[in-house]
Amino acid sequence: MISLLIVDDHPVVRDGLRGMFSADPRFTVLGEAADGAEAIAAGAALRPDVILMDLRMPNTDGVTAIKELTERGVPARVLVLTTYDTDADVLAAIEAGATGYLLKDAPREELFRAVEAAARGEAILAPTVATRLMGQIRRPAAEPLSQRELEVLELIARGSTNREAARQLFISEATVKTHLLHVYSKLGVNDRTSAVTTAIARGYISPSVEN
Repeated sequence: MISLLIVDDHPVVRDGLRGMFSADPRFTVLGEAADGAEAIAAGAALRPDVILMDLRMPNTDGVTAIKELTERGVPARVLVLTTYDTDADVLAAIEAGATGYLLKDAPREELFRAVEAAARGEAILAPTVATRLMGQIRRPAAEPLSQRELEVLELIARGSTNREAARQLFISEATVKTHLLHVYSKLGVNDRTSAVTTAIARGYISPSVEN
């Protein structure tokens, strides 16, 4: 029997997952957590075989929780279960130590098989996620960000508007916009939030610069 910890900030999702897994004799649900901080504490205390981890939660997010669980040596396999499949989310979760990455629209039996595979230590990826990662691998090496582009990105990560960034760097607002467009192109993203998240995941900027 595979033991589980369910982590999601929505009670209705936790209830649904608990009911689904508890009704199958292959699984037992040891507990639930509503955010990453609770997941860290429960994971260390309950020592489940598999943790079903949502990513975007208040207080402590899923990626932070996965990193902390890994650093603490908690042996549970983490299977991400989320609605988000952006490059930044996928890469950050896997780099943090997730064993697998599934989307919440996965059929019941696919989710069951994924949990069983995760418990065996096998890497499991939703088909769309696998396609994204293959695209990352096949994509030519990205051009590195310039020093000025990094400076603009760090200010944006701290919450600065284009105008504020321009004033701090003594350049025009139009130049800031141009630098951001170059950043988007190099990182393969379409907006400021994704640019910051991807830059952190790839080590261009430190997570500490975020507000």
